[in-house]
Amino acid sequence: MAHPTEHPHIVVHAPALDGSRRVTSDDATLGVATHTDDVGGILRLADLYVTDVEDADFIEWQGGGPDDWPGLSEHHDS
Repeated sequence: MAHPTEHPHIVVHAPALDGSRRVTSDDATLGVATHTDDVGGILRLADLYVTDVEDADFIEWQGGGPDDWPGLSEHHDS
């Protein structure tokens, strides 16, 4: 039986002003996510099938975890 290949290091970057987060592998941008489900979709397009992106040990969440998706409304002065 073949052993699964090692996953690349994936980074979900800190949220931009619109709340979107860039997803990269090494120096390559895989896509831009606006929700945790988008991260899974982006990884599937890169032939990486992850059942739980929130707990995958090869995904680094920068500037907040999988529940941090602030939008512009959170960045304006009251």
